[in-house]
Amino acid sequence: MHKSKSLAGIIGPTLIVMVASELKLWNPTLYDDQIVPLIYLSGVLFFVAGLAIVHSHNIWVLHWPVVITLLGWLSMALGLLRMFFPQAYQGNFSNDISAMVVEIILISIGFFLSFKAYWPQIRQEK
Repeated sequence: MHKSKSLAGIIGPTLIVMVASELKLWNPTLYDDQIVPLIYLSGVLFFVAGLAIVHSHNIWVLHWPVVITLLGWLSMALGLLRMFFPQAYQGNFSNDISAMVVEIILISIGFFLSFKAYWPQIRQEK
């Protein structure tokens, strides 16, 4: 559980800050000029981050730590997609509503993980 809290304490705030900085409110032209080498590079970074998470935290339980494992596997899959098909990924999420839904989901996961990592656990006395 300590490893899960440590990883949640890193992944949660990182998700919040990364996704919030990509919102069209702050960076309206961020994805206008997507170039293939940068899409490939971000794919490599996503893949390595996902692989590190899965390597250190491949925990399949019916409890909140499985969210970290799922994020690791999804990050690896997204990285592979960006590495092998950067042209197909270019211009994806041109629909503002679908992008906003994904951003809200990711920020919610970030807040959930941050809550699990930093909120003090209340122990019940018997």
